Amino acid sequence: MADRFTIVDVRAHVVDAADSGGDYHKRSSGHWIADTLIANPMSVYADYRARRTSWGIGALGSVVVEIESADGTIGVATGMGADPACYLIEKHFRRFLIGADARDTARLWDQMFRASMFYGRKGLAMTAVSVVDLALWDLVGRLRGEPVYRMIGGAVRDELTLYCTGPDPARYREQGFFGAKIPLPEGPADGPAGLKRNVEVIAAARAAVGPDFPLMIDCYMALDVPYAIALAEAVRPLGVYWLEEVLHPDDFDGHRTLKAACPWMRWTTGEHEYTRYGFRNLIAARAVDIVQPDVMWCGGLTELIRIAALANAYDIPVVPHGSGAYSYHFCITQPQAIVAEYINISPDGRDIVPVFGGMFRGESLPRNGAIRPGEAPGFGLDLDRDAVRLRRPYPA
Repeated sequence: MADRFTIVDVRAHVVDAADSGGDYHKRSSGHWIADTLIANPMSVYADYRARRTSWGIGALGSVVVEIESADGTIGVATGMGADPACYLIEKHFRRFLIGADARDTARLWDQMFRASMFYGRKGLAMTAVSVVDLALWDLVGRLRGEPVYRMIGGAVRDELTLYCTGPDPARYREQGFFGAKIPLPEGPADGPAGLKRNVEVIAAARAAVGPDFPLMIDCYMALDVPYAIALAEAVRPLGVYWLEEVLHPDDFDGHRTLKAACPWMRWTTGEHEYTRYGFRNLIAARAVDIVQPDVMWCGGLTELIRIAALANAYDIPVVPHGSGAYSYHFCITQPQAIVAEYINISPDGRDIVPVFGGMFRGESLPRNGAIRPGEAPGFGLDLDRDAVRLRRPYPA
């Protein structure tokens, strides 16, 4: 007879709806995330500047993975990658999972990673590994009757301080958040006039929140080294708390150059980096002040813990990108996780709503700019099948 921790089934579903799930970009029209002008890697092409969705940022969409144990307990997690991720999970990773002990998260992660290296050490392959890993942690927590954060060390503080990402920093100050992160609207292709407009946008945000409210700027891999230095110098009087992800994630030398040129600015990156190997150069070179892995992309919780251990050795804070409850369970166990991110996904960016939309019952919401993971087992997220349409494209 199989032990209750034995995995007996794995099911990967596509979420056939916008506004729910782990793909932050899969939002309906009329939504600030889809419609806001933000400098990005495609900003050099005029046809793809107006809306982020125009160049396919939300083309794939969300995935939901269920992992079932021998006693019928089901762990669940969401991520991104839709049909391609489902294919990898059902047609490749399934062989490592069926019959395995769900508690063997390190071995299962290593097998998925090693087996997929010939087609993807970053990007889509790692997002597929990540969502499986998160579902495993959720399953083990449910089987043990414990929240994930207690299984990885327990809380080091009573609650998490949050900053809010969205279009209305004054609103976020009223709601009690630590600070606000806004998108940079223009990039190098817009020339000196675009740089001037960027400074005007940031100055207006600073005027709206006053001098003491931390203000971060999301540059979304859009800039080059000379432009990033010019921007940092131009906004220095405005007290920007950090400039985020200004360069292509592979430009390690560029990050070192920025830190040397403007040591007074906090430089952050990591949202689009993957695994401890991707973060090693950034951390060892002290090229950034804060690293920002996304736990739904970088390799899941198993790999995020390793990335954090590496950063800890260099006294570099880890502030994960988004990820809702998955990030909160990690951050509350980390003394160096000085703040956590809440991405506002309400249509106008003003109301506090669940990060994953209507997908889950039990998703905790910030109160007065802070949050604490609950005591429900796993990540405390129960799939609401009445609220989302799921499609399993590759049934076993």
